Amino acid sequence: MKELTKAEEQVMQLLWKNEKAFVKDLIDEMPEPKPAYNTVSTIVRILEKKGFVGHNAYGKTHEYFPLVGREEYTRSFMKNFMRNYFSGSFKEMVSFFAKEDNMSLTDFDELMEDVKRDLENENQEENEQHG
Repeated sequence: MKELTKAEEQVMQLLWKNEKAFVKDLIDEMPEPKPAYNTVSTIVRILEKKGFVGHNAYGKTHEYFPLVGREEYTRSFMKNFMRNYFSGSFKEMVSFFAKEDNMSLTDFDELMEDVKRDLENENQEENEQHG
């Protein structure tokens, strides 16, 4: 999956949030100074070419919607990020951020407990679906 530019990601965040939108709706939700209509329209068409966005046509007007989910993109982005910056090692990435954020041992233990609980819940849900 291709990585998004900052501008593309800004548009995708709005589409993920709203589930569907016209270009003018996207612009309305953007911070000042608002980009030109043509700029946002071009970004949306690029996203469509990349396979991230689809549309419904109403005459000459198009309503856009995401074809790629936020979670799916985040997973792909983080895998690439980990591979490119931490040799694919989750342990190295966590260690880096723990040091950068100056995490206390208590904070780190809490984080690990949260991750463990989430993994256990995911495994339990998978077992229920397949069982």
